[in-house]
Amino acid sequence: MAKKNQSKRLTNQHKESKGVIGIFGEEAKLHDITVGKISHIIIEQLKKEYPQLSFRHRTSIKKEEINEALKKIDNELGQTLFVPHSSIIPDGGIVEVKDDNGNWRIVLVSEAKHQGKDIENIRNGKLVGKNNDQDLMAAGNAIERSHKNISEIANFMLSKSHFPYVLFLEGSNFLTETISIQRPDGRLVTLEYNSGMLNRLDRLTAANYGMPINTNLCKNKFVKHADKTIMLQATSIYTQGNGERWEAKDMFDIMLDISKTSLKVLGSEIFNQLTENK
Repeated sequence: MAKKNQSKRLTNQHKESKGVIGIFGEEAKLHDITVGKISHIIIEQLKKEYPQLSFRHRTSIKKEEINEALKKIDNELGQTLFVPHSSIIPDGGIVEVKDDNGNWRIVLVSEAKHQGKDIENIRNGKLVGKNNDQDLMAAGNAIERSHKNISEIANFMLSKSHFPYVLFLEGSNFLTETISIQRPDGRLVTLEYNSGMLNRLDRLTAANYGMPINTNLCKNKFVKHADKTIMLQATSIYTQGNGERWEAKDMFDIMLDISKTSLKVLGSEIFNQLTENK
């Protein structure tokens, strides 16, 4: 109930300010406004820009639904399910639009992951490691759990021509540039972006086929090889690059861009609704 009230408050604030400026102040960071709350604000913005369309937000997709979607493509798919009530729960949930046939179509799936506290630790003068004598902590593998959600949503959308999955990364394990951080005693500690000890970006780029990060890859790419045409469902991976935290307004802009790309790809299914009110 608390989450619903909070989302309602943000929605009301959004309407009163006639935009997103009133919500995303200069100090609004990811830890203040979660990607889930931003998803609800995205829906309000989409409703404002596309009043003829119906949008909804849901927090999860059941594995059972995913299997049903796969079976519609081929009877051999979607046959295995060990836990009847298992579901996929992305951090930001799922934003959907209703097409001309009354079916709900995904326009946005979002997640935000933080891994690597080296920057905060160095700034606070905290040493790490077994003997508390190291500046840097070897990166863990927790982020790799994101691959599961990505794969499941890809299965659910296997018959679609878009894949609106956006993954926001922050923390010292996702650097794209070398940075130096000063400890309280004045000593500078350098974090190399290409250090195998720190960087975990390469463990996620399998989800976008090694295509550029910080890029909207929502529209599926079709590649030809020999006599085959292969459809690629690529995750749009965004990272701050310098380890700093995401600002909510920046995340909103990216998520809105991906949502609008989805609507363009879905144009044939929702075309009548988009033109009737022009």
